[in-house]
Amino acid sequence: MVLEFEKPIADLEHKIQEMIQLAKGKNIDLSADIQSLEEKLQVLKKETFYNLTRWQRVQLSRHGDRPYALDYIYEMTNDFIELFGDRTVKDDKAMIGGLGDINGRTVMFIGQQKGRNTKQRQERNFGMANPEGYRKALRLMKLAEKFNKPIITLIDTPGAFPGIEAEERGQGEAIAKNLREMFKLKVPVICIIIGEGASGGALGIAIGDKVYMLENTWYSVISPESCSSILWRSWDYKEQAAEALKLTGPDMQENGLIDAIIEEPLGGAHRNMQDMAVRIKNQIIAALSELDKMKPEKRIEKRIDKFCAMGIVNE
Repeated sequence: MVLEFEKPIADLEHKIQEMIQLAKGKNIDLSADIQSLEEKLQVLKKETFYNLTRWQRVQLSRHGDRPYALDYIYEMTNDFIELFGDRTVKDDKAMIGGLGDINGRTVMFIGQQKGRNTKQRQERNFGMANPEGYRKALRLMKLAEKFNKPIITLIDTPGAFPGIEAEERGQGEAIAKNLREMFKLKVPVICIIIGEGASGGALGIAIGDKVYMLENTWYSVISPESCSSILWRSWDYKEQAAEALKLTGPDMQENGLIDAIIEEPLGGAHRNMQDMAVRIKNQIIAALSELDKMKPEKRIEKRIDKFCAMGIVNE
């Protein structure tokens, strides 16, 4: 999958590969030309990815090759044990969770999971959880609290599922209850936006002591397309909507809504998933080291103060 703004890079990469194959096939020395093109490629990548628009970052967050929650979890831990069900309705496959080991310490992972192909996307409901998904997440959070295990949430959703059946089963109530209960959790809670962070669907598992965003992700009350359709009655203005929403990591950090941005490999997380997983893991370890020094009561107090301070404007 190649995005529109990535095409010049893809064309140059293809040309380099052609020259490498030609050199091998004809047994001629083209190393100088190949090196020159590789240098040009590196410059082009930097010029492109260091100057992305907000809409281009939204596109990267949805890249078809981008790692999902389970990709990171399996890369960061060798003994992940997935847990299922909300003990009320069913198991929601759009919301995953379970216990895993990070640096010799057991943690509870919770996250939204998308699919790679049509069948998987349908099974995972495109990463849009139903009420039972949020109730499963809360059940696992309470389980982690019971056994004094830190909680790591990986957020990647276009929003909670908006279907009638979800509303009938209490979608709003399930998310609201998660918000209330997450404020009171006695264990460290670290939230990381790894892709899309849309509306209450994201916020339902995003109340934490530390909130991080990967470099090419977004976090907002509404997607650019939906914002465009409301304001302009058309999706054609999604780029303008993305600029107006200010939904990227630097915007969120400037407004005090997140704690830090985790830098991605040049070109996006999908270019080097293993490297990205190491960066996330290191951030988790560093955050846990800091949070472990606080008493549970102090963590809860700071967590509440953190979110209560959001949205306050001083003139």
